[in-house]
Amino acid sequence: MYEVFFEHIHKKVPLTEEDRALIKTYLTPKKVRRKQYLLQEGDICKHIIFVEKGVLREYTVDESGREHIIQFALEGWVIADLYSFLTGEPATYTIDAIEDAELVLVSKSAHEEMLQKIRNYETYIRLSITSAYLAMQKRITRSTVASVEERYEAFISLYPQIAERVPQHMIASYLGLTPETLSRVRKRLSRNK
Repeated sequence: MYEVFFEHIHKKVPLTEEDRALIKTYLTPKKVRRKQYLLQEGDICKHIIFVEKGVLREYTVDESGREHIIQFALEGWVIADLYSFLTGEPATYTIDAIEDAELVLVSKSAHEEMLQKIRNYETYIRLSITSAYLAMQKRITRSTVASVEERYEAFISLYPQIAERVPQHMIASYLGLTPETLSRVRKRLSRNK
């Protein structure tokens, strides 16, 4: 356990054996089954969730019952309702498992202590948040200026693993489309190739 977690951190910052040993003391492993909730809208997000194996999604449900997927997370990715985690306010999003998953949980108190005690963890978090912010900006730009076809092609190009492992109706939700619209887009693109 924790191999993917440490490999992911090591891609951004070097960790000494002492860092790794100390970080391990703060981590909680968790296995979940497909469709199991890790966070429900209205609860307080108490953990940052790192995916060792499997696929998770983060979403909200509107008044008409339609899901709007905000994020997917697969091996090597982090997911949380960060606003709720940092402020202690109720979560806006729900997080559940699309596949059976093996996870690493970092509690708020563990996160705060590691930020204080482990310089490379602090650097890793700063770099991760910066990277996530930049990705979010690109996604917002794509969703406002790109055509539906361009958005779908960008998704497939950027996230081929997700496209292979996640049902099409969830990809449609992530792209802000109905499943029917995504089906038409896919047909148009296949005809044009």
